[in-house]
Amino acid sequence: MDEVRGSQLAPVLIFAYRRPQHLRRVVEGLRRNRLANETDVVFFVDGPSGANDIALVRQVHEVVDCVSGFRSVTKIGSTVNQGLSKSLINGIGHSLEVHDRVIVLEDDILVGPHFLEFMNAGLQVFRGDQRVASIHASVYPHEARLQEPFFIRGADCWGWATWRRAWEVFEPDGARLLRDLRQRGLIEAFDFEGTAPYKEMLIDQIQGRNDSWAVRWYASALVNEMLTLYPNQPMAINIGEDGSGTHRGSSSAYQQQLSQSPVTVERIPIVESEEGREAFREFFRARYRIPSSMLGRWLWRRARRLRNRLRH
Repeated sequence: MDEVRGSQLAPVLIFAYRRPQHLRRVVEGLRRNRLANETDVVFFVDGPSGANDIALVRQVHEVVDCVSGFRSVTKIGSTVNQGLSKSLINGIGHSLEVHDRVIVLEDDILVGPHFLEFMNAGLQVFRGDQRVASIHASVYPHEARLQEPFFIRGADCWGWATWRRAWEVFEPDGARLLRDLRQRGLIEAFDFEGTAPYKEMLIDQIQGRNDSWAVRWYASALVNEMLTLYPNQPMAINIGEDGSGTHRGSSSAYQQQLSQSPVTVERIPIVESEEGREAFREFFRARYRIPSSMLGRWLWRRARRLRNRLRH
């Protein structure tokens, strides 16, 4: 950590909306980190989308106004509802005009006590490696014995960090990304060899059935042949799979215990871990249960799109 401390620590950007109770837990978890009092934190608070949100958004502002324990605390509030994607894309872009690296959290990402050490170490060690898109703190549940840490192609979204030079590849146009994935023969890799529905998620974004920035970030990194560094055990977990989010239902598939141990980040070859990729595929197989036959996949996608329409 001496090399990290000798450099400027990355600011933490926290994107919040209408979940004050979740946000309190996120802040408390971050504050327990050893580097918290040396870290600048910036809150981006989206505006209410309707009358039912006004009181909750006001409570979020009250939570932020009471935050302490960090090097500095800044709040940037919106008077209108931008939605998560626009809020996050604009917030990261604005921040990276000032800083060369940032750490990104949403108001449902609970972090462990060594989160800031891991993120800042990863940002420092791989700062000059153009093939590294990001550092990721969460990892899918698995039972594999993996190298610590390890690389997977693409990018991810539950507690992550990146640099200005990497975020420059972010492509907001989902249709262009889908075309690039097809032209480069990357659709199969994008879907983790048919075990995850990322192509369908991207198509839904293009057609307005979701507003996912994360699937576009993942696709942007993949088409640019970039990788993300993961820990073997989660340094961050999602606590929003309880039906409280704007775009989330309730699920127990991601339930894990936060790691209480530090992770040493040293320079390793920037190649994808075959064992890590298989561990992800195993999780997706259990999570999504996508049929292997073409007819089965077609029927599965039709049913999924119907569920999405009914949900919205």
